[in-house]
Amino acid sequence: MSYEPDVHSAQMVILRELLFVDELNFGKLRKATDLESDAFNFHLKKLVENEYVIKHGPGRYGLTTKGKTYANRMDTDDSTIEKQPKLSVVIILENAEGKQLFQERLKQPYFGYWGHPTGKIRWGETMIETGERELLEETGLSADLRVVGVYHKLDYDKSSNELREDKYFCMIHGTNPKGDLIDGEGCHNEWLTKEAFMAKEKRFGDPDQTSDIITATRPSIVETKDYYEPTHY
Repeated sequence: MSYEPDVHSAQMVILRELLFVDELNFGKLRKATDLESDAFNFHLKKLVENEYVIKHGPGRYGLTTKGKTYANRMDTDDSTIEKQPKLSVVIILENAEGKQLFQERLKQPYFGYWGHPTGKIRWGETMIETGERELLEETGLSADLRVVGVYHKLDYDKSSNELREDKYFCMIHGTNPKGDLIDGEGCHNEWLTKEAFMAKEKRFGDPDQTSDIITATRPSIVETKDYYEPTHY
């Protein structure tokens, strides 16, 4: 994954002006940003060095492909990059005995919580490709996978009602697991019955809802607001 440098607020102002044009000459661009000459020159140079802006010719500037992609995430009212939800998969894997694979999270946040294995979707990956990679990395297993729905999870601080995490999960159902079950970095994996999972003190998810999702005839969309103690973050 490439590193994306922090963009100074003055540079965001320049990017905003270039977002609405194909290109702009130096004088008009500086005037539009209302920056002092030295500051404008410095920040424009940084944008060119970081490949957000390209010089098309004598005194003419526009956005690069990288700059267009970055600036398109901007809230143009205040020239800041908007926060966006995390994109991940959650893997609901069943074995021949009717048990499901559950994972105890052994890293922060939510240390000690039990739920199904999850993982972040990487740039350019399909949902199934992410599921295959994460399943192998975290459990040592492979399986037959299919997409069964989308789960939007909003996690709030129970005491302040402040939104802490906004996550979209592609829900993936797996059957016919193959391989030897292992523990991944920061997690412990076990095959559990629904009753054994419900006996855990800290847990994510509703097994009955999960069963309804994986047996449905069409993909499901689930959205929840969940509240946690501040110490869990």
